[in-house]
Amino acid sequence: MKNMALVITAALALSACATSKEQSRITEIAGTPLRDLNISKPDIPTALREALDKPYAMPAKQDCPSLNAQLDALDDLLGPDIDVPEEKQDRTEMARDMAGKAATGALQNTVEGAIPFRGWLRKLSGAERRSNEVQHALLAGKIRRGFLKGLMQARACSVV
Repeated sequence: MKNMALVITAALALSACATSKEQSRITEIAGTPLRDLNISKPDIPTALREALDKPYAMPAKQDCPSLNAQLDALDDLLGPDIDVPEEKQDRTEMARDMAGKAATGALQNTVEGAIPFRGWLRKLSGAERRSNEVQHALLAGKIRRGFLKGLMQARACSVV
């Protein structure tokens, strides 16, 4: 119980000075016990579910604007692709990002460590299986994005 009070205090302290990206990460970490018990199940968006079913299916509309729209939808879900150059950060921003990642990582380790027999609980509750489904959907989305980019290149479409 003392550990959970410490976790809640740390989460509140971190969220007070965090950016919106870090705040969403802290909220995600705070929901870890609910996901571990399979009470809160992460949703798989429709675009990723479709990619999971048929990652190499030819799109119904194959014109450049339609392909770009599908690509944008996947980029919104998956984040930037590997071929998108990262923005340059100055040392202050890099230090702030590193400190934020270290703090949220420590919070995540504390939350996960506060749950006894976490691995078994995840397996027995079905949370491990659900987590694997989400990871497979993310991978399928990345594969679908690569397929769409190849299709766009073959059609001489420019990626917007």
